[in-house]
Amino acid sequence: MTNTNRVAVITGASSGIGEALARELVAEGYRVALLARRLERITAVADELGNPALAIQADVTDRASVVAAAARVQHELGGADVVVNNAGVMLTAPFGSEKRSEHRQMVETNLLGTMTVTEVFLDQLRAKKGDLVNISSVAGRVAPAGFAAYSATKWGMNGWSEALRVELQPDIRVMVIEPGAVATELSDHITHDESKKAAQDYRDNVAMPARDIAEVIAFALSRPKRITLNEILVRPTVQAM
Repeated sequence: MTNTNRVAVITGASSGIGEALARELVAEGYRVALLARRLERITAVADELGNPALAIQADVTDRASVVAAAARVQHELGGADVVVNNAGVMLTAPFGSEKRSEHRQMVETNLLGTMTVTEVFLDQLRAKKGDLVNISSVAGRVAPAGFAAYSATKWGMNGWSEALRVELQPDIRVMVIEPGAVATELSDHITHDESKKAAQDYRDNVAMPARDIAEVIAFALSRPKRITLNEILVRPTVQAM
């Protein structure tokens, strides 16, 4: 399918998979709206990409900021053809009361934030008969020790996405991407020392570059509208989990 002038909204676009995807989609002919909390960072990326890119500061846990972002996308770009729910946090640690604020942060960002972005942009996607891409994780299929709350958010995203697939077809395609280890900043924010070291070692020795996932997403979006790659699990070849 032609990508000329299609508009893609990408959350969490300041680094990692979001930034890599913005670059990939611009190369494919898309215009992109980069949403993230770090305005300075997405502005730098947008400036580098040029006119096809628009930087919009937004926090997926703040519905008012998402509503304002959607209004700008409609006004300045003509509405979204694609929404990519990429914003997320991974705060792995043994489950316990001392991490309850982090549990809530992951639920509010990874799951409720994704729901918020989707409901706010849903009318635009309906108008364009567009595509919804939810970035889940291999942790939405497996749940090792230390991943209890994080895996809960990704299993939740998978179930919610499957219900949306049935509800929104055939007008809107729903795709779930489940990356294994990817070399991003996610592990830098872990506060449990042992879990952080394990995650960073995995990132340094096993993880694939974010561009690999960006290319998979671009491929899925390029398929004819008569088919949908509903669920794509992508692991580094050497990853065991």
